[in-house]
Amino acid sequence: QVHLVESGGGVVQAGGSLRLSCAASGSIFGLQTMGWYRQAPGKQRELVATITRGGSTNYADSVKGRFTISRDNAKNTVYLQMNSLKPEDTAVYYCYADRLLISHWGQGTQVTVSS
Repeated sequence: QVHLVESGGGVVQAGGSLRLSCAASGSIFGLQTMGWYRQAPGKQRELVATITRGGSTNYADSVKGRFTISRDNAKNTVYLQMNSLKPEDTAVYYCYADRLLISHWGQGTQVTVSS
């Protein structure tokens, strides 16, 4: 079992920045793609960004140029640097990690951007 713990959420004004972290523990051998999804109230969960073990990244169009995903394989941790935040970025952000064709999820961290 892979255990994911997110941190770094909070309340920030529009235009501000936050950095989310997600640390994996437990059965972490063979972790592959890691990433972030988000879910705003009344909306479906949507992809934010992903990163492969080799460092290839993918971003939702809505965050390109503002968010940066990175990972430290030695620490089994993935990060999401969020700059130029907008009120529409307000959501619960969920970390995930793929291992042996199974996706594992964190409990989520709230990000609130005030206008």
